[in-house]
Amino acid sequence: EDALAPAQESASRARAGAAEAEAQAAGVAAELRTLQRLVAADGSRRGQVGDGLEVPAGLETAVAVALGRDLRAPVAEAGSGWTRLPPYDDAPPLPDGVMALGALVEAPPELARRLSQVGLVEASEGAALWPALRPGQRLVTREGDFWRWDGFRVLAADAGEAAAEAEALRRAARLPLLEEEADAAAGRAAEAKVRQVAAARTLTEAQAATEAARGARKAAERLAGEAQRVAGRAEADRALAGAKEEAARDARERAEAAVEAAEEALEGANEVLAALPDPREARAVAAEAGARVAAARAALLSARGAEDELRRAAGARARRLQDIAREEGLWRGRQEAAIARAEDLAARRERLAEELEEAEAEPESIAERAEDLAERIAEAEARRGAAQAGLAEAEAALSALQEAERAAERAASVAREGRAGAEVAREAAEARATQALTRLQEERGQGPRELLDALGGDPRAIPAETAVQTELASLRRKRDAIGPVNLRAEEDARALREEQGLLLREAADLEAAVAELRKALGALNREGRERMLEAFGRVNAEFGRLFRLLFGGGEARLTWVDGEDPLEAGVEIMAQPPGKTLGTLSLLSGGEQTLTALALIFAVFLVAPAPVCVLDEVDAPLDDANVGRFCDLLDSMSRETRTRFLVITHHAVTMARMDRLYGVTMAERGVSQLVSVDLRAAEAMVA
Repeated sequence: EDALAPAQESASRARAGAAEAEAQAAGVAAELRTLQRLVAADGSRRGQVGDGLEVPAGLETAVAVALGRDLRAPVAEAGSGWTRLPPYDDAPPLPDGVMALGALVEAPPELARRLSQVGLVEASEGAALWPALRPGQRLVTREGDFWRWDGFRVLAADAGEAAAEAEALRRAARLPLLEEEADAAAGRAAEAKVRQVAAARTLTEAQAATEAARGARKAAERLAGEAQRVAGRAEADRALAGAKEEAARDARERAEAAVEAAEEALEGANEVLAALPDPREARAVAAEAGARVAAARAALLSARGAEDELRRAAGARARRLQDIAREEGLWRGRQEAAIARAEDLAARRERLAEELEEAEAEPESIAERAEDLAERIAEAEARRGAAQAGLAEAEAALSALQEAERAAERAASVAREGRAGAEVAREAAEARATQALTRLQEERGQGPRELLDALGGDPRAIPAETAVQTELASLRRKRDAIGPVNLRAEEDARALREEQGLLLREAADLEAAVAELRKALGALNREGRERMLEAFGRVNAEFGRLFRLLFGGGEARLTWVDGEDPLEAGVEIMAQPPGKTLGTLSLLSGGEQTLTALALIFAVFLVAPAPVCVLDEVDAPLDDANVGRFCDLLDSMSRETRTRFLVITHHAVTMARMDRLYGVTMAERGVSQLVSVDLRAAEAMVA
């Protein structure tokens, strides 16, 4: 047990150390994966002049403001891009006391001229030094302020694109440091895991040894107790036997004394008998003496039998004591074996401690294996990217095939409807032919052949059915109109003419009203189209700008589909994140679709802003990096539109970027309480 307590304490420390090291390694690995995804999202920068920049911490914003979009240009000897030129022979000096930005950063030779004419100043000095700038010179601050020689100025609060470039530079500079930190954390976690495993093994061995020692001690104690109980019983038996032997000895002595007394009495009786003159009296005395002697002899024999019995019992007890002594020796041997086993376990624990020391020397090989695993993981990530690209192409092809299938189904449906219409028309024609044949038989008593012969046998002489039907209907109406003689026909005709005039005037009024309505509808449609086109253009421009701001590049636009009339056509979203091809919204990932939708919503909001905007968990599908972009967009929107945004969220990053937090708590059951925290006031108090 004395050895178990240190082993338990060592195992507990090893577990705590391993858990802490694993937590640190997991945190660093998560941060590394996030940073790698962000750097991969900036993959469009590969092969460009910004790849060769090594910017010290704190100067990322200054470099991004100084170079701007030019950071995205490639290094190209031919074509568009940066080319190495020799330094200026007579470059104008920067204002007094201003250090060139090129002296503070490690930059490719292609940027030497540009950075030699960019000065780094404090925010309070820039405005004063601005007029002293020569053509081609610029001033920047660490905060992102920018002054150019020709009178152009950008304040840090308005440098949105520069902030994105600065963040990309910070990520690129942070990545190798974080990779080293992740490797070190993984190594520490592996070492802690090895120590934990060794400590657990030592603890298990110590627990087993302690349990074995406890079992042996319990067995020895049980055997010792049993031996003590047997020895006690034997001692009691021996004391009882001794008492019985002493009693038998006393009885024997009394019997011997009685025998001696009887013999003396016999001798005295014999002497008295000899002295007596009467033999009969002598014989009586002798007989009496003989009886006493016989009784004494019987008592002696009984005493001797009891003595023999006691001697046999004493021998049995002696043999039992010898057996108890042998058993006690056997149990003492077992106790010694248990003690030897405990000593062997202690020695084994020492050997395990030595093995633990040897295992602690293995982290180097583990670190090498970790590096090999990291390389394999990188290769797997590359293969996964290629597979994703192939999957996107396959999904695009599948979408095209599905669209072709739907078009074929629509064509088949139209053909089936046309066929059904033709069947109905055929059945109607057959019914009309049957009716015509029946009427011909009823009215003229002729069949088609007889009627054709009656008409001269020339089918072309038969008038068209519609003409015949029209003429027949006209004749019937004329016949019905004649009817009986009408004596009030003149008055009826006059009333009808008046009613006709009234109807004609009403028809003219209706035609005029219809013309006015058509004119108003035309004006409304024209104005609607103009407003729709104007709003579409503004929303499209803002959508493209916000998409580039959210994704750090790329392209997005809205296009008309199913026609060019904005009142009837639909709208399709075309998006191209950095590193991907231009496609529809359905081809993007879930996070990309969410960011694209946010860009479109905020674009519409910029065109028609409101004083308050409520956003309900719009950041739920986004990871930490995209949540940061979303918060940057909210900051920009609040500055541009003066709108108050109410964001309902469960994301810690979003809550950390807000000006004020509101939360609903339930201190006691059934009673809710609203709690608010002003983060800006808290930051001011801390500052």
